[in-house]
Amino acid sequence: MPLVWPELYFIRHGQTDWNAEGRYQGSKDIPLNAIGRGQADLNGKLLAELLTRGKRQPSDFTWHASPLGRTRETMQRVRAAFREPLPEVGFDERLVEVSFGVYEGRLHTELSSGEMAIAGERDADFWFFRPPSGESYEDVAQRITSFAAELKGPAIIVAHGGILRILRRLIEDFPAERAVNWFPPQDCVVHFVDGKSVVYPAGMSWDD
Repeated sequence: MPLVWPELYFIRHGQTDWNAEGRYQGSKDIPLNAIGRGQADLNGKLLAELLTRGKRQPSDFTWHASPLGRTRETMQRVRAAFREPLPEVGFDERLVEVSFGVYEGRLHTELSSGEMAIAGERDADFWFFRPPSGESYEDVAQRITSFAAELKGPAIIVAHGGILRILRRLIEDFPAERAVNWFPPQDCVVHFVDGKSVVYPAGMSWDD
């Protein structure tokens, strides 16, 4: 029986110094920097506004996050935008970023000449590319599918850019080549519903 995806609100963690430097981060536990903390705060305000405008309550959703420090702090800052009591957060290892194995900490540009193609220059086969001691997008898609199969209804998720790429492929049927080359923003909330997504930028102005 095919997986039926529930409604999701997804937030990528805020910027880290490794993000700013263009380093592969993967499963390494790199903290948010000052810009990333500001992004997380704005994303929390945006999420609260989206739920209010949709006449939804935070308790209508289960809340989930990757257990890495940058996602924990992002989730904490997102939740600070709400005044009402919130459901507990479930921290799930299946939401950890794609592991880049021996390439973690290396610059994107340093590897792009031969060891690993940079985003924007990848072909469809990159979906199955597994770095030494790392994971492919296909590997992680299997653990994300396992996570999603246990969801009982709508969910709010704070995780990573690679996880967002995978969700767009699994939920929206993005072609593999498009998914691995898309640049996931850190200053937005992505709303998945009915097999489609809308990307809402933080700090956006609303037309009343």
